[in-house]
Amino acid sequence: MQTRFTELVGVRHPIVQTGMGWVSGARLVTATARAGGLGIIASATMTYPELETAIREVKERTDAPFGVNLRADAEDAQDRVRLLIREGVRVASFALAPRQEMIAQLKDAGIVVIPTVGAARHAEKVAGWGADAVIVQGGEGGGHTGGVATTLLLPSVVRAVDIPVVASGGFFDGSGLAAALAYGATGIAMGTRFLLTSDSTVPESVKRAYLARGLGDTVVTTKVDGIPHRVLRTELVQSLERSHGLRTLGHAAVNTIRFRKLTGISWRALIAEGAVLVRSGDRTLSQLMMSANSPMLLRAGLVEGNTEAGVLASGQVVGMIDDLPTVAELVERIVRDAEQRLAELGDLNARR
Repeated sequence: MQTRFTELVGVRHPIVQTGMGWVSGARLVTATARAGGLGIIASATMTYPELETAIREVKERTDAPFGVNLRADAEDAQDRVRLLIREGVRVASFALAPRQEMIAQLKDAGIVVIPTVGAARHAEKVAGWGADAVIVQGGEGGGHTGGVATTLLLPSVVRAVDIPVVASGGFFDGSGLAAALAYGATGIAMGTRFLLTSDSTVPESVKRAYLARGLGDTVVTTKVDGIPHRVLRTELVQSLERSHGLRTLGHAAVNTIRFRKLTGISWRALIAEGAVLVRSGDRTLSQLMMSANSPMLLRAGLVEGNTEAGVLASGQVVGMIDDLPTVAELVERIVRDAEQRLAELGDLNARR
């Protein structure tokens, strides 16, 4: 199934496995690349040596294209950019818009730049800076999310830019891929659906906890790290929702210390990055103080399997998923069902 996106990136199918922190490592990305989709390594929760190892492991296992998700504001962002260039990584994706000069640097090296956006104006901005494509995530999506549904956000972005648009938020099957293409997208990106595969390294007990959930079992909360975050509704999340003031900030302070030790980032770098975010208006001081909660609480759930002490990011689509296929089986099924649905629509049009 070829689209402008597959031609741009060099993959066989217009399906992207998003860069989920603590989840999208070498194993899942390799499985996605082998299946013909675009797998993206999540580097924000990796040290530089861990990212270097992950990239080389994927390259050893497959020669198919793959990507790396970067934090443009990270202390060692330039080192990571140079690593991608040196290793010949095909795609650089960003959750927050990279600087214009960073986009130019990556493009000059032949790397495809694909930021994730949550509004048409953001898509216009990065397209004007030279981004090759954008992923647009609707409010149904897991993790950090906005308030506009994909069915409205997607067409607004498609109308605003002429670069390939990949739809994210609420996708899990072939009908969704067909619908996204009908809206004008050139592919779909999925997180929760890839998390719930047998190739995902998330503990089996945690996967079973996801599979037991329904459509109403996620909640968007600002109590994880100060900005809207869609997660599974759990006792911990409900407790966080009730917490406020010094208790919340105290918990965040502890997680900041743990996150710094885990990643090796210096206090000076943390303070410098935080000052930039506050000055730019992207975060308030209280949101900044809570920001380390997110990676540490996610790690407790998604890596350690502790659902009582951890947070489980999830899209609303979790309520539509009831199996744990291999990534290869999943991608094959989505493409087959999408082609069938598109053929049915073509037949319907032919009978008019």
